[in-house]
Amino acid sequence: MVVDFEAELWIWDARRADSWTFVSLPAECSAEIRERTGGQRRGFGSVRVRATLGGSTWTTSIFPDGARGCYVLPIKRTVRRAEALDAGDIAPVTVELVDL
Repeated sequence: MVVDFEAELWIWDARRADSWTFVSLPAECSAEIRERTGGQRRGFGSVRVRATLGGSTWTTSIFPDGARGCYVLPIKRTVRRAEALDAGDIAPVTVELVDL
């Protein structure tokens, strides 16, 4: 399963001082991922993915966010720097499930 979307980068309030930055996957895609992954989730309900943002591609995990009702994708500092992005910017993102 491959999901293409645009999303705003945001900082996790609980770790604001550390500037942990994420994008939220669309709710409808998150629901489909929950259905497809069933019992295949890992720690914290994570799902392994290959993510692409601009010219940067990396392997990571997406995590369920109960407050937002969707999965969230962490955007590493090295990716944000390489793509000249910061919290509040909107970027095209591709997420491909790895373990299906």
